Amino acid sequence: MSKIAIDVADGAAFQNYDDVLKHIHEKHSAEGIVKETYLDALRERESDYPTGILLDGYSVAIPHCDSRHANTPAIYIIRLPQAIQVNQADGDEKLWVRLVVNLVVTDPSDQLTLLKALFNHLQIADFYHQMLELPAGEAKALFINTIIK
Repeated sequence: MSKIAIDVADGAAFQNYDDVLKHIHEKHSAEGIVKETYLDALRERESDYPTGILLDGYSVAIPHCDSRHANTPAIYIIRLPQAIQVNQADGDEKLWVRLVVNLVVTDPSDQLTLLKALFNHLQIADFYHQMLELPAGEAKALFINTIIK
């Protein structure tokens, strides 16, 4: 996997999931990570194939889209002070999430590798809670040592 920029942020209280997607796009655009088409691609992906994942007692969102909308790889982890609703990936339910893990990949095989590692570790409640509760720098180190290694 090529060098990947990783950032962990404590997000503001967003009104809805689309506000989160806009925030992700604005941050990545300002840093030159994504193309202008990125926000529309994220919205389209979420409309067709939602990325809200229901786990055991909690949910996460993993917004991502096709690699052609990316300039450089990045992972942006947002910890929300208030849960927001997202659509469930494998159902018609609405889920409440406080953890958003945005993946920006330039190589489609990296996306599959990252998603598998994420699913494996996010199913561990302790990992999920540490990602939400540790100081940002420690959460970033945990993510790198656990998921990226």
